[in-house]
Order: sequence, then C-alpha cells, then structure tokens
Amino acid sequence: MPLFFRKRKPSEEARKRLEYQMCLAKEAGADDILDISKCELSEIPFGAFATCKVLQKKVLIVHTNHLTSLLPKSCSLLSLATIKVLDLHDNQLTALPDDLGQLTALQVLNVERNQLMQLPRSIGNLTQLQTLNVKDNKLKELPDTVGELRSLRTLNISGNEIQRLPQMLAHVRTLEMLSLDASAMVYPPREVCGAGTAAILQFLCKESGLEYYPPSQYLLPILEQDGIENSRDSPDGPTDRFSREELEWQNRFSDYEKRKKMLEKLEFERRLELGQREHTQLLQQSSSQKDEILQTVKEEQSRLEQGLSEHQRHLNAERQRLQEQLKQTEQNISSRIQKLLQDNQRQKKSSEILKSLENERIRMEQLMSITQEETESLRRRDVASAMQQMLTESCKNRLIQMAYESQRQNLVQQACSSMAEMDERFQQILSWQQMDQNKAISQILQESAMQKAAFEALQVKKDLMHRQIRSQIKLIETELLQLTQLELKRKSLDTESLQEMISEQRWALSSLLQQLLKEKQQREEELREILTELEAKSETRQENYWLIQYQRLLNQKPLSLKLQEEGMERQLVALLEELSAEHYLPIFAHHRLSLDLLSQMSPGDLAKVGVSEAGLQHEILRRVQELLDAARIQPELKPPMGEVVTPTAPQEPPESVRPSAPPAELEVQASECVVCLEREAQMIFLNCGHVCCCQQCCQPLRTCPLCRQDIAQRLRIYHSS
Repeated sequence: MPLFFRKRKPSEEARKRLEYQMCLAKEAGADDILDISKCELSEIPFGAFATCKVLQKKVLIVHTNHLTSLLPKSCSLLSLATIKVLDLHDNQLTALPDDLGQLTALQVLNVERNQLMQLPRSIGNLTQLQTLNVKDNKLKELPDTVGELRSLRTLNISGNEIQRLPQMLAHVRTLEMLSLDASAMVYPPREVCGAGTAAILQFLCKESGLEYYPPSQYLLPILEQDGIENSRDSPDGPTDRFSREELEWQNRFSDYEKRKKMLEKLEFERRLELGQREHTQLLQQSSSQKDEILQTVKEEQSRLEQGLSEHQRHLNAERQRLQEQLKQTEQNISSRIQKLLQDNQRQKKSSEILKSLENERIRMEQLMSITQEETESLRRRDVASAMQQMLTESCKNRLIQMAYESQRQNLVQQACSSMAEMDERFQQILSWQQMDQNKAISQILQESAMQKAAFEALQVKKDLMHRQIRSQIKLIETELLQLTQLELKRKSLDTESLQEMISEQRWALSSLLQQLLKEKQQREEELREILTELEAKSETRQENYWLIQYQRLLNQKPLSLKLQEEGMERQLVALLEELSAEHYLPIFAHHRLSLDLLSQMSPGDLAKVGVSEAGLQHEILRRVQELLDAARIQPELKPPMGEVVTPTAPQEPPESVRPSAPPAELEVQASECVVCLEREAQMIFLNCGHVCCCQQCCQPLRTCPLCRQDIAQRLRIYHSS
C-alpha cells in the first residue's frame, strides 16, 4: 500500500446513493439496518456513526467500498455499541481498531476480502459474537484471546497465511463450523484438519487436557433480549430459544434482501427514466452546440495559423541576426589576424636589426676578460644562493611537468597509488631541498658544471628576444583556438560563407607559428653558441669564472632601468612590463611620455606614437587612469621620479596578459575535444592549425579529425589559470 495516496472522490451516482440510504435510515418506521454499501467511500462518514448512536441501529452494512480504516478521526467506537451485525467485506482494511472489544453486542462480523495483517487482542471481549468471517486476508496467526469467544458458532479463516491454530480455541465449546486451508496447516496436522471441525476440536481438547463435548450440548451464554442474565454451561440445557432467535434473524435477513432488491429495481427504473430525459436534452443541445463548435474550431485554426506565421517570421529574423553577428565576428577576427600579420612583418624587420646589434653587444660584453676588480668584488655567497634558487626553480618546474605528464597517463590505471607515491616523492624532494640548501650552495661554489647550468638558465630567462618569441607563439595559439571554435560554430549553424577565408587565415597563422618555432630554436642555438664561446674562454682555469659571469648578468641593468634613470616614471615602466610591452619603452622614452600626459591622450594618439595594438592602447589608458586615481586618494603612494630600484634576482614579467586586441574578444573560451567530448582541447595540429583534441585522444591519430589532413607536428597548449 502506498504511503501517500490521494483520496478518491466518489462519483455522482455513489454520492446520490449515500444520501438516499442516509435519508432512508432516518425515516419514521425504518428498520434497524443502515446500508451504505457500494458508495465508493474511503472512510465511514461521521453522520453514519451519529445515526447508529441516535437511532439505535443494529445492522451496519458497509461492504464494497474503499475503506482503509474503520474509524475516522474524531469518531468513537462507542457510537456503534448497539450494532449486532457489522459487514465490512470487499474493502481495503489493513487493521481493526484495538478497542474493538467495546462492541459487546456484536454477533456477526464479516471482514472478508480485505488486507488485514492481524486481529486485535480485544476481540476476546466480544462474548456474544456468533459468526466471524476473516476469509481472504493476510493473517499469519490468530490471537490467543479468540478462545474467550464463548458464543462463537462459525469461524472462517481460509484464504490466509495461517499455519497454526491457538490451543485456546479448544475452550470455544459452541464452535460448529470451522473453515480453513487444510493443506497449509502445520498444527493441527493436515490429516486432522481434513477430517472436519469436530476432529480439530477433539485434537485441541486432547492437547489442552480437556474433555470434548459436542457444541449442541451448550447454550449461548448471552442472549439478545436478556443481556444481564448469566447462564451456565450444561450438557442437558434446552436450545429452543436460541433456535427461535436464529430463525427470526434469518427471516429478517430474507426480508431485508427482498426489500433491497425491490429498492434496487425502483432505483434502476428511476435512473433509466432520467437517462432518457438526459438523452433527449443532449440531442437538443447537440444541434445548437454544433455550429458554435465549428465556429470555435475555425477561429482557433485561424489563430494558430497566425501564430505559426508570426513564429516563423521571428525565427527567420533570429537566424538572420545570428548570421549577421557571425559575419561581424569573422570580419573582426580577419582584421585582427591581418593586423597581427602586419605587426609580425614589421617586428620581424626591426628584430633583425636589433638581433645583430644585440648579438654583437652580448658577444663583446661576455667575451671580455674578467678584471681583477670584478674578482675582488665577487659576492660568492649571494651569487651561489641565486644560482641555487635558479637551479631549484628549473628542477622544480621539470619535476612538476614530469609529474603532471605521468599523472595524466597513469590516472586511469593507478589513480590512488600513483597520487600517493607522487605526493610522497614531492614531500621527499622538498625535504631534501630544504635540508641540503647549504650543501647545494657549497657544491655550486666548487663545481663549475652546475654554475654553467645556472648561468645558461638565467641567460635564456633574461633574453628579450626569446621572451618576445614565446609571447607571439602563445598569442598565435590563442588565435588558432578561436578560429577552430568559430569553424565548429559555423558547421553547427550550417553556414558555408567565408569558409575559404577562415582556412586561409588558419594556414597563415600555422605557417607563422612554424616560423616562430624555428626562430625560437635558432635563438636557443645562438645562445648555446655564445655559451660555448664563453666555455672556451673559461679554459684558462681562471678562478670563479662562472660565478663572476652570473653576477655580471644579474647586475646588468635592463632597458627599463636605463630608461628610468633617463627620466621615465617607475610606475609607467612597471605598467609596460606587466602588459608585456617592454619593446615600447624606447618609444615612450623618446617622446618623454608620463602618466599625466597619457591621461590626456586617446587611443588614436597612442596609435600615432607607435602603439599599434588596439587592446593594448585601451588597457594602457585604463591602467594609467587607475594609477592616477589611486595616487589622488593616497598621494604618498606615488614614488619620486628619480628613484631606482635594482632587482637582486631575475624577474620574468608575467606572460598571462598579452593584449593585442580588445580583452572581451581575446577571452579564450573552453573548447571540448571532438573525439571524447569530455576533456579540453589542448593540442595544435600542424600544418592545418586546428585545435580540436586533448592530449590523450591525439596520440593514436594520424590525420586531423576536422579536415582529414596528415598531422606533421603536434604542439601542446598550456592554459594559464
């Protein structure tokens, strides 16, 4: 049975029947019967209890309903104290009230075909009960108090799960008929149960140590008309009075059945007449409503057609708007890529000149012989600490990258064990680094190979051209990712216009990316050649050669400090370094631009000066305005013009901010892998330039999933968090 259910609402016919039966029971001269059966009741109405109590009804018939409990709320069982016959068969009762024994006048109880799980123990107080019918329920046992039913003559427990009878049933000497499932019984045995009621009672009397007497020798202890008089059990007592009462009850039941059939016949004739009247009315109404229904259908059809046409126009307008927006986005990306290619060509020409000058300057400065003054001013401890920190950072970065790659590869097979081992390895490495810091410093002071490695790492880190190439590579990776997303969006919208333009832009960016990768490799080879020349120079076995070279590289003033000494503001220099625009420092120094002057300029003025990126123009002006506003609020935060701060360790400007276009357009959205549709796309396929696969799915691929071209090279994108 469900815990929560909805009460069924009785039908109109059932409601009319209930009202008719209640009125019939209240009429003058009515008999002692209240029949509210077949009224689709989920609970007995309060008026039925009041009627039984006031009119002293003796028969209550509530069969064939939907009752789940006998007593509703705020009702007492004492209202049925005069009831002698209670018929509750064909309902959904799961339990009887615990105080059922208060119905002391009850003689017939019929709860056939319900859902009863057990009988209350107070049933033993029904001393006048003669017939008990619990057929077709879910009873597993009978209570011991059933042996106290001194007047019980008929007991039907078939259709249940009862396997054992209580021994107390032997004390019921008036039991004449016992119906049960003999094949399912365990106690008494099947043979005894199959022999009949007398054999069962003889077996129970023998088990209880009682002498068996047939039921015909006993009188009922309580009679209907004399409830106060007590009778004693006697084998020789007369039974004529009981027989007369039984015959009288049978006659009353037969009269009740006849009257019930007559009433049902009259009710059927009345309903038939009402049905005929309703049929004629419906025929009259159908002719008048037919035209109204047809008119309504026509109006509804016209309204639906109008709504569909309006919805179609709205969809067409929305599709056109999306296509215009997509076209505008493509034009913006195309102009941005064209500007990027032009800037790259212009920067390439200028970088070639700067490259030769820078190489000559580095060669002249690094191949100079180490003077005695530099040897005497060597800060061995500080330089060794800086070298140790540089090597620690390099080693830590390599370890983190190796751990990340191994973790991604072994995550599916050994997730828990690999994570624990990796954490333990990191903790062990960190503890070793902390414990052996002084040892590493002393080892660096003694071993020239480690000094050379630290100098090589610092040289690559401080090289401006190498950093610019990395910045351009990351910018091109971002543009390729956006182009791939745009191409996927075009395919989802089924638009094929300007597809060749996207392919040309993607091929141009791919070729530019390959060129930058070659330039990066070439620059690293040039730095290694310079390092080889320095190594050949160090063959003179001069003491602390690499320590002095490292200290010279540390003490070398960058372009930002030189320009600051010439008059540029420190905050402006820091701002350009933060925006990865150090290559514009000579332009700002040449034009003597300051924060106050920049606050009065527009993006067009910066473009005239030489700042070509539109996003960088807006970002510089916005950050300058923020600095000036903060300086007005707290004037002490603005540093003096000539103050110079010399860094004691190399600091690489952050590479996460590279505005070459408006920031809202450069924001990279997450793109999922087209193979697994779960992880983020991280690999660039060359030569096609598509960014459409994660690292795991790209390993077995030999052709691009989008354009089906052969993959010549794979390039990993590391998204900064």
